[in-house]
Amino acid sequence: MIDKSALFDASSSGMVGRMSFEVTPVGRVESSLVDLAEAPRQGDEGAPDAWVVIAPDYARAVADIAAGADAFVLTWLDRASRDTLVVHPRGDVARTALGVFSTRSPDRPNPIGLHRVTVLEVQGLRLLVRDLEAVDGTPVLDIKPVLGAIEER
Repeated sequence: MIDKSALFDASSSGMVGRMSFEVTPVGRVESSLVDLAEAPRQGDEGAPDAWVVIAPDYARAVADIAAGADAFVLTWLDRASRDTLVVHPRGDVARTALGVFSTRSPDRPNPIGLHRVTVLEVQGLRLLVRDLEAVDGTPVLDIKPVLGAIEER
């Protein structure tokens, strides 16, 4: 278990008290992936096309996303272990164990998934995307565009 009393605080002598955040999902994933054991470890390793379904309250936020756009989808990996601090990369015990902040393991203190996707189709509040390895029902926290070169921003 993590001793949260030893966190850092930017407001005073460097030690943070307990801090928490409330995050509200903006949508969910609809995917044929339903079993974590069957899901690829990364989206470009065989993930099926999937839908990102946005809640109606966020219709204006998604209105300008178009097919062909590259984006980062941030998810809450709700089935992950939040007590895991060290893992063997890709579950391979022959590899040296690493702290989770040096890996892409879903098991971590704050299981936020980061998925680079390509939008294939937009149907109102539904975005069909490629390379999303999240399982069906995974909460979506945010969507951010992939930035191009500085002169294109």
